[in-house]
Amino acid sequence: MGSTATKPAALHHWIAGRADRGSSTRSGPVYDPASGNVIATLPYASEADVDRAVRAAARAAEGWAAMAPSGRARVLRRYLALLADSAEAVAAHITREQGKALDEAREELQCGLEALEAACGVSPLLEGRFSQGIGSDVDCYSLRQPLGIVAGVTPFDDPLMVPLWMYPLALACGNAFLLKPSERVPSAALLAADLLHAAGLPPGLLSVVNGDRETVEHLIAHPGIAAISFVGSTPAARGVYARGIAAGKRVQALGGAKNHAVVLPDADLSAAADCIVAAAYRAAGQRCTAVSVAVAVGEIADDFVAALVDRAQRLTVGRGLAPGTDVGPVTTGASRRCLELAIEAGVREGAKLVLDGRYDASERGFFVGPTVLDGVRPGMTVYDDELFGPVLAVVRVDSFDEALALIDANPFGNGAALFTRDGGAARAFQRRVGVGTVAINVACPTPIALHSFGGWKASLFGDLQIHGEDGVAFYTRTKVVTARWPARPQPGRLAADGSSPAAVLTR
Repeated sequence: MGSTATKPAALHHWIAGRADRGSSTRSGPVYDPASGNVIATLPYASEADVDRAVRAAARAAEGWAAMAPSGRARVLRRYLALLADSAEAVAAHITREQGKALDEAREELQCGLEALEAACGVSPLLEGRFSQGIGSDVDCYSLRQPLGIVAGVTPFDDPLMVPLWMYPLALACGNAFLLKPSERVPSAALLAADLLHAAGLPPGLLSVVNGDRETVEHLIAHPGIAAISFVGSTPAARGVYARGIAAGKRVQALGGAKNHAVVLPDADLSAAADCIVAAAYRAAGQRCTAVSVAVAVGEIADDFVAALVDRAQRLTVGRGLAPGTDVGPVTTGASRRCLELAIEAGVREGAKLVLDGRYDASERGFFVGPTVLDGVRPGMTVYDDELFGPVLAVVRVDSFDEALALIDANPFGNGAALFTRDGGAARAFQRRVGVGTVAINVACPTPIALHSFGGWKASLFGDLQIHGEDGVAFYTRTKVVTARWPARPQPGRLAADGSSPAAVLTR
C-alpha cells in the first residue's frame, strides 16, 4: 500500500446544524480505493455524541412536526435544488471514497434526487380516512403522526442514494433524523447535510454521527430514538433487527442479496448479455441490485457464456475519476482479498474460470476486474456466499421450472430477472418467483421512489420495505379519533326530544 503525499483530511460529525469533532478519542481511516492511500481520518461517535445529537433533535422535533406538510416540503424542495446544483462536487466525493466510476456516481445521485423529489410530494400519503356519521352525530377518522426521532444506518455501496431513500421521507413525515453513514464513505453524507442546513432545515433535525459498530449500538440503545432503518449485510441486518426490537424500537433492516438472472432459450441473447454484464460489473458489482448469478436454460448456454465473456472483457478497469473507466476498484483491501479467495475456491470446487479478473498482488489500489465462472452449482463458495464484487457465476439448468426452483431454494430474496420473448413465461415468473423485486427483460433495477423497495427471506427483516407507501407507514403511526359533536341548543330552549340543554350536553 502506497504512502500518501498529503496529510489526510480531518473529517467531523454534523450535529445541531454545524460541524462537530465529537468527544470520542476513537477514529478510523478513510481510503482512496484506487490508490490504497489514506485520504482522511474520521472521528467515531461516542455515546455522549449520540446523546447530544438526540437532544438537539428533541429540541427541534416538536416545531417541525407541528408544521404543515407543505411547509416541510418547501424546505426539501430548496434542498433538491441545492443538491442538484452541487451534483459534480457530490459525485466526486462519492467516487473518491467508494471507487465507482464518476458516471456511476452521477447516476447514483440522480436516483437519490428522484427519491428526494418523491418525498417533496408525500403530503397525500399522510392523509388519513374520514368516516362521517357512523352514529348519531358521531364521526370517525384516522391521523398519521410522526414517530419523533428516528435513525438510519447506511452502507458503503451507495453512500448518498440510500441515505436519500431514508431521511427526506422521514423529515417529510415530520420526524427528526440521525444518520450513521458507512465509515468507509462519509464525505458525501456530510456535504449533503451542510446543503440541507443551507436550504433552511432547522438545526438538529438532521444529524450525521460517524462511526462503526459501536456507534450503531449507541443508536440502538438510546431511549430517545423510536426507529432504526438499516441497509447492509444479512448477518448485520439480522443483528440490528433483533437488538432494535428488543429495545422496543420499530426496525426495517435490509440485508444481503444473491440476485439471479434467468435466460430462456427464446431470449434475445445479445440484449440479455448486455443487461447482465452491466448489472454484474457496474460499481464493481458492489450494489444490492447487482446480478451475481446468471442462469442459462437449455441449449443456449454455450452461446450465452461466450456473449458474456465477449462483453465483459471489453470493459475498462481503472480509477473512478479517470475518463472512460467502466469498472472502478472495490472499496477495501479486505474486499479484494475475499474476492480473490472466492475465485480460487470456485476453481478448486469445480467451476471453470472463463474470465479471470484477478490482478497482480503488487498492484496498488483495490482492483478486481470482471470475472466469469461457468459450471457453478449450489454448494460452491461462489454460489452460496454474497461476494459483493465483480464476480459472475453461471449456472446451467435444463428447464424454466428448474431455474425457478433454484431461486426459491436460495436463502436470499432481494431480486430476480427473466429474459424471454414469451409473455406467458414472464407472467408465470413474476407470479411464482419468491423475491421482492422482479425484472423482466431488464436486470434488477431499483424501482422508482413511488414504489417500495426491499427483499424477501434473508434480504429483509421487518414488515415494511424502504421508501414509497411502506416508507411512509414506517415513519408514521396511526391515531384513530372517534368524535361526537351534537348540535348545541340555544340557551333556555328544550332540545328536539324535550330534554333540557344540560341533559343534551352531558348525554
